[in-house]
Amino acid sequence: QVQLVESGGGLVPAGGSLRLSCAASGRTVSSYSVGWFRQAPGKEREFVAGISRSGLSRHNEDSVKGRFTISRDNAKNTVYLQMNSLKPEDTAVYYCAARSSVVVTTVDVGYDYWGQGTQVTVSS
Repeated sequence: QVQLVESGGGLVPAGGSLRLSCAASGRTVSSYSVGWFRQAPGKEREFVAGISRSGLSRHNEDSVKGRFTISRDNAKNTVYLQMNSLKPEDTAVYYCAARSSVVVTTVDVGYDYWGQGTQVTVSS
């Protein structure tokens, strides 16, 4: 099975950028479809973006349209989430998750493996 470790979170002013990393070990990350989710205090976990085993990406157009981009570096066995033009409402714990299916799902229960999360805080 695969193990996932997120990094790259932190405190950033509104309008700033961060790049989150999801480093995989134990298995090749391209063997999985990987999703990024976030959870703010008092809110349900929300799908942010995903990348399929074949490399097709999908983003939550309602909340991160044009601002966030998911990508994968097979050589580094890592999936990234580039976040630009950050807003205070992007503040949350961000998680990456993996599933063996060839396609991404926006539903969190569809993922079998999860990282521990990384905190992103955007100040106004």
